[in-house]
Amino acid sequence: RPQAIINREIKKDKNIVTTTTETQEQETTTNKTISTMKLPFATVAVLALTGSSAGFAPFAPSSPRAPTPLKAVSKKGSYQITLLPGDGIGPEIMTACKEVLGALTKRCGFELQMTDALIGGAAIDEKGDPFPDESLEQCMKSDSVLLSCIGGYKWDSNPRELRPETGLLKMRKSMGLFANLRPAKVLPQLIDASTLKREVVEGVDVMVVRELTGDVYFGTPKGIDIVDGKRVGYNNMIYSEGEIERIARVAGKFVSTFFKMFIQI
Repeated sequence: RPQAIINREIKKDKNIVTTTTETQEQETTTNKTISTMKLPFATVAVLALTGSSAGFAPFAPSSPRAPTPLKAVSKKGSYQITLLPGDGIGPEIMTACKEVLGALTKRCGFELQMTDALIGGAAIDEKGDPFPDESLEQCMKSDSVLLSCIGGYKWDSNPRELRPETGLLKMRKSMGLFANLRPAKVLPQLIDASTLKREVVEGVDVMVVRELTGDVYFGTPKGIDIVDGKRVGYNNMIYSEGEIERIARVAGKFVSTFFKMFIQI
């Protein structure tokens, strides 16, 4: 069965594992070797499914403030997958990913039932919403979600509610996608392709576990007020104890499985 591979955002209720890299980094995997290369508005997301509770099964919230244990997707012969091609070269990336997944399903003996949905600029152009309710509904009833990339200069001047990244934040909040895994491992074959010196990047093997649904993203109150005739902006950086615990458990689980060192920042 396929195991977790690339930047995973963990979904509540049904253990949908959404793979995404919204900071526009392409990540290529060969077995468990991962190389990160910068590309403008480009990301590669690789589908991740877990087959039993013995696999990678972190915590996901039943509500933003009350995390509960999450069980892995049960192993079965066919999985419902929602595809979010997004913007820019996103559709091109998705086409390549589908070819890879097609080869994977033949080798591993299971099927993927794939359904496209809109997000980002493509959704704004067609539906006037960066993440329409029908896309959310489709994602919620799937076993997993495959997101390519979003964004582009075309929508940069839009108001906040009509920007592609607003759709990504809506997806995180609505689906409880609180954990993002960002691997960086240097492939020996590509070490001289880096703009950094060999002695700097050689042997790099790092996994950053990033919390996605707390902090200033969704903290309230926030806004802009007028004080003494001048505008004053403020955001509220806030975490609950449960939110901290669940992301720490994700990091701890990953460390105990793949790494030997855990640095908390």
